[in-house]
Amino acid sequence: MVIVSRTNSENADFKLLVKELDAYLKITDGDEHDFYNQFNNINVLKHVVIAYQDLKPIGCGAFKVFGSRSIEIKRMYTKPEFRKSGVAAKILFELEKWSKELDYDTAILETGKRQIEAVTFYKKNGYYIVPNYGQYIGMDNSLCFKKEFK
Repeated sequence: MVIVSRTNSENADFKLLVKELDAYLKITDGDEHDFYNQFNNINVLKHVVIAYQDLKPIGCGAFKVFGSRSIEIKRMYTKPEFRKSGVAAKILFELEKWSKELDYDTAILETGKRQIEAVTFYKKNGYYIVPNYGQYIGMDNSLCFKKEFK
């Protein structure tokens, strides 16, 4: 059974999962990895969710405040052997629930076009493509998404 837990970026399990995520992204992002990596400092993340199975960390996600009513989803990752099993959806649902509890009504995020599984996942979970925002403007590999909470 998968259990999700709220924490922050100081959590050792989160740090371990982020290292795995960064290794994966270094391959998929190729030459653009250093550009994207500069925006992924986990020290600013106060809202982190970790998924566990049999007390072992198998996935994570986080959000940070982005404006007065919005949050930005960051550092979503599921270990490869647990993908397509609903783990990422549980993490995302918990992040959205937490942000709504804090009175945010919109989530945005960026993912790379090369992360085909991620693009499909976000669309399946009610996110829609919007023009690239902030540092992602003009980045051909970036796809930005938005979801408004009802």
